[in-house]
Amino acid sequence: MQDEKGLVERAKSGDTQALARLYEEYFDRIYRYIAVRVGSRADAEDIAGQVFLKMLESISSFKWRGVPFSAWLFRIAHNLAVDHLRQKAKKGHLVLDESMAISEIDPAVLAEVRLNIEQLNTALEQLTKNQKEVMALRFGAGLSTAETARVVGKSEGAVKALQHSALVALRKRLSSWRNDE
Repeated sequence: MQDEKGLVERAKSGDTQALARLYEEYFDRIYRYIAVRVGSRADAEDIAGQVFLKMLESISSFKWRGVPFSAWLFRIAHNLAVDHLRQKAKKGHLVLDESMAISEIDPAVLAEVRLNIEQLNTALEQLTKNQKEVMALRFGAGLSTAETARVVGKSEGAVKALQHSALVALRKRLSSWRNDE
């Protein structure tokens, strides 16, 4: 945290190397978090880019409030993802981009993977807003329980409970589809 604080302070003063290091340090996790939230590789890349543009525009006003800098970045990412999802909802249904999960595979396997992704996307849509957020941070961005708790402003116990209930709901929903087959 101390190293991060020094890096952020240097970035606030306009140090381009510090800004580049913050980008390198956080881009992949921010991108994965957004990709899980929005379901599209291209949209996730665009939104992740917007997160770092906002960081550049606003870093001078960033204030330490007892949480890591990453929590601030994930809040920006969350807000941009929510805005994107609102706009998409007006236009139609979101589909998880299967290119995020596979590359060159035989067509029969591809069809099965597409069906599984579609089922997972449908199951994820049935989770509560808080459950979706925790799942995206924990499994999309790869944050620890403690980091996720700081980002969402909840206790670690609450995050664990949300994660557990989300996994139970997903398991139940996905297994019911398997039993129907």
